[in-house]
Amino acid sequence: MVINSRQEHRDRHPRLPIRRAFSLGVVGFLTAASVLALAGPASAASTLGGAAAAKGRYFGAAVAANHLGESPYAATLDTEFNAVTPENEMKWDAVERSRNSFTFGSADQIVGHAQGKGMKIRGHTLVWHSQLPGWVGGLSTTELRSAMNNHITKVMQHYQGKIYAWDVVNEAFQDGNSGARRSSPFQDKLGDGFIEEAFRTARAADPNAKLCYNDYNTDGQNAKSNAVYNMVKDFKARGVPIDCVGFQSHFNGQSPVPGDYQQNLQRFAALGVDVQITELDIEGSGTAQADSYRRVTQACLAVSRCTGITVWGIPDKYSWRASGTPLLFDDNYGKKPAYNAVLAALGGSSDGGGGGGRTCTVSYAETQRWGDRFNGQVTVRAGSSAISGWTVTVTVRSAQSVATTWNGSPSWDSSGKVMTMRPNGNGTLGAGAATSFGFTVMANGDWSAPTIGSCTAS
Repeated sequence: MVINSRQEHRDRHPRLPIRRAFSLGVVGFLTAASVLALAGPASAASTLGGAAAAKGRYFGAAVAANHLGESPYAATLDTEFNAVTPENEMKWDAVERSRNSFTFGSADQIVGHAQGKGMKIRGHTLVWHSQLPGWVGGLSTTELRSAMNNHITKVMQHYQGKIYAWDVVNEAFQDGNSGARRSSPFQDKLGDGFIEEAFRTARAADPNAKLCYNDYNTDGQNAKSNAVYNMVKDFKARGVPIDCVGFQSHFNGQSPVPGDYQQNLQRFAALGVDVQITELDIEGSGTAQADSYRRVTQACLAVSRCTGITVWGIPDKYSWRASGTPLLFDDNYGKKPAYNAVLAALGGSSDGGGGGGRTCTVSYAETQRWGDRFNGQVTVRAGSSAISGWTVTVTVRSAQSVATTWNGSPSWDSSGKVMTMRPNGNGTLGAGAATSFGFTVMANGDWSAPTIGSCTAS
């Protein structure tokens, strides 16, 4: 099973600028961005993390430190997920760019945020052929062994007691039908034994963290997954410390969810290890994408040792393959059909944060533009039940400011850039009925559309 080009995968999750900066170039341009209500904390079963926890599992997201300052990003993370994986911030080139000189600032930011919200943290990744600083590949065999073990030890000890599970070794097997190991500095100079050595070093560094092997294209039974299976079986027989196997589960039309997905997870679990879905994303849209997400979620629930699911990102626009819209939230953090499918599979139900099945959606349009400012209008529409109130967040860019508002009662965060709008006599809406509020943005050279965040109904 091949997912597009594997070079694309090897280079995934780099530090890239936002792929699709959204700006409005003409007067009256309509985003038509319907943003489903973000579920509030009123009911645990109305969020992904809460519903997963009720099933004894976690539901996490890969997180980028540089997005945590974006209010809708942080709000969605904090509301919906109960586990995080740093996207790039714990990789070798991020924490040890120069030999034995460690920099943990960005990773610490994610860990601190997650700890503050009581989330599990998966460490990703200690030994991987990609995103290595150049000095690693130039080492002798003896020096490479020393550097590998030192890297594992220093990073794990820095986070000792904070990390639930570590991806100790990542993507060490080739694609195709050989079942062979992938060429890398570690494989080429240290041989097959480097994986075992890495796991033994990791156990000594933090005896309480779960130690995982993580790979892609191992989701169904094939030559590559058989090779990983045989390695894990050998490790368990010989007492090599391994606690879990991660299945990345990147799917698209050419590489769909395999028919034996659940059975493959189960055969690994039968070896005495936990299984985790570690980097889930599924390209597509609508009911087809939703059905694939449902199948993956149901497979994990059917395997008692499948301890959790992590999606590789939050909104589509920050995905490593954004053009395939592979995640559960759209560019404006609206819940997609895939989100609803996952929540339902977990046994949860969305209540729009207000209970009783009350929901609302929002859409945005720029309605007028002058030389230094523009007007925006947000339309709030009730779902299938009447609502008595609503709340919507609007975030403007750093150079912008809101000069005037109408048809709503605004409040502001400390930055002055995130406006929370509540009704001003227009909160009661019948099922399917709509109202609107508006505002004037002083552009100050930035004509980007504001980010319209969660709509919460009451």
